Amino acid sequence: MSQFVLTVTCPTRRGIVAAISTYLAAKGCNIVDSAQFDDMETDRFFMRVGFNSQDKVGLEDIRAGFGEVAAPFDMDFAFHDTAERMKVVIMVSRFGHCLNDLLYRWKIGALPIDIVAVISNHFDYQKLVVNHDIPFHHIPVTKANKPEAEARIMDIVRQTGAELIVLARYMQILSDDMCQTMSGRIINIHHSFLPSFKGANPYKQAYGRGVKLIGATAHYVTADLDEGPIIEQDVARITHAQNAADYVSIGRDVEAQVLARAIHAHIHHRVFLNKDRTVIFPASPGSYASERLG
Repeated sequence: MSQFVLTVTCPTRRGIVAAISTYLAAKGCNIVDSAQFDDMETDRFFMRVGFNSQDKVGLEDIRAGFGEVAAPFDMDFAFHDTAERMKVVIMVSRFGHCLNDLLYRWKIGALPIDIVAVISNHFDYQKLVVNHDIPFHHIPVTKANKPEAEARIMDIVRQTGAELIVLARYMQILSDDMCQTMSGRIINIHHSFLPSFKGANPYKQAYGRGVKLIGATAHYVTADLDEGPIIEQDVARITHAQNAADYVSIGRDVEAQVLARAIHAHIHHRVFLNKDRTVIFPASPGSYASERLG
């Protein structure tokens, strides 16, 4: 039986849930999972509905008639077929822990995506990527060629039909134009030491200051460097007995897990932008998506 997801964002109003559920029932659909949130501060309503079509009505037919329901509520909505995997481009520089982790999860089916390309400004992981039968693109970036390099990146995104870009420790700052073009469709990962420990060797700096918590943040990329809406975060506790190398090792593990969980939430349409924040609906108990990644 086909499984679908409906996502809805609109101004807060009475009757939204009733209108949606009535429509789906009339189309012979059965709601199997539903979550909603009414943000009283932004006056915005968010809803994610998982459903199946017991009468085998096609998604196009269901989508086509929903506009009449959406219009009175000024809804932004989208229908998704869970059988269709999201196409993803991964970008990486010289730190490969997140890339390796994503490739492993993808290979064993824990991260149900289609990796359509890996882009890097170095050749370090070309062999690894090619051995996974994934196209590898080397696009060097300098101050002089940055516009041309980004144009090549966007060409790959368009040609592959990629819906999401993942910066798996890609150590280049994206232009404002690219951030705006791909708004809500680029996920980045960074350590939690910002803004205290910037530049080279942040883990060594943190060790020197006796930091007791190492964390990571996954967020959507915006023109404001490392300040986009946060999707996922986590921390690991450190003791005095651990050295600078331990900090790096533990930090890499946290970064990899946080990035994977953020991607997992995004591809299952559980993340909603709410101005500078996000609304994230958890997976329902017992579902595959609810299994902890890590």
